[in-house]
Amino acid sequence: MTVAISGPVAFDQLMRFEGRFAEQLLAGSLDSVSLSFLTDDMCVRRGGVGGNIAYGLAQLGLRPLLVGMVGADAADYVGALERAGVDTRGLRLSESRHTARYVCTTDAAMCQISSFYVGAAAQSHEVSLGEAATAGHAELAIIAAGDPRTMREHTRQCRDVGIPFVADPAQQIALLDGPALRELIEGAAYLVSNEYEFELLRAKTGLSAEQLADLVGIRVTTLGARGVEICRGGADPVRVPVAAVARKADPTGTGDAFRAGFFAARHRGLSLELAAQVGSALAATVLEVVGPQDYTLDVADFRARLARSYGTATADAVDDWLRPAAQPVGVA
Repeated sequence: MTVAISGPVAFDQLMRFEGRFAEQLLAGSLDSVSLSFLTDDMCVRRGGVGGNIAYGLAQLGLRPLLVGMVGADAADYVGALERAGVDTRGLRLSESRHTARYVCTTDAAMCQISSFYVGAAAQSHEVSLGEAATAGHAELAIIAAGDPRTMREHTRQCRDVGIPFVADPAQQIALLDGPALRELIEGAAYLVSNEYEFELLRAKTGLSAEQLADLVGIRVTTLGARGVEICRGGADPVRVPVAAVARKADPTGTGDAFRAGFFAARHRGLSLELAAQVGSALAATVLEVVGPQDYTLDVADFRARLARSYGTATADAVDDWLRPAAQPVGVA
């Protein structure tokens, strides 16, 4: 049994601005913003939420099934994912579009301004998540933020074939209306978002936190520097602080890493609290590098981070399924 992921595979163009965006914005002139930031460096890395989550799951010993569309320019990327342990049989080649691209500038305060070219990912609805997940014996499907039509189709397919799914609309919450969002989350085994996205979801659907809880099995809300909160109907919330970080290099892909760690741990039968701790530790690992797939999970270091952040009991709980991973494949 494995985990299937529906989400974009993309190239990330990452830049660094040594100043602070907040110092360049005038509160009374936000309706006429026209700014250019001089960046100090630029790199291109393999990314996209689908690729990032799949890579993280593979680093933790799973062989996740990645489903979607890529352009002809992604041949090396797909090969690298396969070598890292990702099942790429669910990826299809677009004959008309380039692979999706994420362009992001990060400032000195770890704030980001970005844009996303959807590219071939807009055609991912042409690939059946339901068929791929069934053939791959997936016990869970993560439907990450991407092309809205793909998100709708893949959600429907999971319902049709009876595969539990994770609703993770993330950035697309801003673009979708209330009925469309409700269609994506209703009946989900998990609803994952950050704090701002959850409040936006409430506003757009007109539903309270309690009403949203009735629509999904488990709500996972990341809280930035305050960690993560997990809510399940009838139970007290589970709150987990962030993991220890030695240095902050770039936040791109940290949320995807959290998801990978969390669902890898749940796949292995760990509790919600332990799963959140594993997810937070993997997110911290990614925060320390530039590029969401530019890391190899060192088992000893990862265990030490878990012990330092949450105690030896947490580290002991994951010993039996952590494994040495493949080499990092993040550089394009």
